[in-house]
Amino acid sequence: MIHDDQIKHIEDWTEKLLSIGKSSFSLAELKEALPQKTHSAIKLALLRLSKKKKILSIHKGYYLITNPQQASQGRIQPSLFVDNLMKYLNRDYYVGMLNAAAFHGSSHQQPQEFYIFTTFPVLRPTAKNGFKINYISRKSIPFGLLENKKTETGYLKISKPIQTAIDLIQFETRIGGLNRASTVINELAETIKPIDVSSSLLDSSPVTALQRLGYILEKELEFKGLADEIYKLLVENNKTLFRIPLKASKAIKGFHSDERWKVIVNTKIEVDE
Repeated sequence: MIHDDQIKHIEDWTEKLLSIGKSSFSLAELKEALPQKTHSAIKLALLRLSKKKKILSIHKGYYLITNPQQASQGRIQPSLFVDNLMKYLNRDYYVGMLNAAAFHGSSHQQPQEFYIFTTFPVLRPTAKNGFKINYISRKSIPFGLLENKKTETGYLKISKPIQTAIDLIQFETRIGGLNRASTVINELAETIKPIDVSSSLLDSSPVTALQRLGYILEKELEFKGLADEIYKLLVENNKTLFRIPLKASKAIKGFHSDERWKVIVNTKIEVDE
């Protein structure tokens, strides 16, 4: 028989974590902190705390402690626990796409989902109360193109503006298409530092994404100086530009091609002001 005081003891432990700014924990941490508790007591306590909406299972063996405000609003901010979750999973990662753009000041379109780039093997999406995390797998993480952002519970690794822009182009179908990607890049472009347009981009991103980004920056968004930096990078590193469609999923027959970027302009870019 498991008594209520045993459950209360575990609940007190989670509240103490919250009081010191720690909003998540692993099952292993709980067992280490309270070694006198039996497996049955811990299992039941976690179940009851979950039903009371005091905690939320966000991955097998990993839990988020929900504060009263979160519980009442029914919305959870992944930025509060992502870094600790990735450490628990022993994964390199970065927050990218619209979420990174929002951290850089692009607020034109607020993201409804959270995008995390991480290494293989593939992680399945996490969909819980009020949030969804999408994982995009890549062979390696471009550490030189990341920066740390302070959050309420610590730090998050996010992509720098240039890597964010490239990812928005490369994975535009995941965020609603090239128009939305271009709208966000239009806000991001002024924060991109020329020093970040470096050879490290060629290690982390396909040339085709740089071609499309360069074309959009120069021809659609009127950031010719930044586009010139990207073109210079490609030329100095002897990268051959093959003819590619601006919109990869659309037909190319009957559309003209931009001579500089070798981009077949098979779609019209419309940017929201």
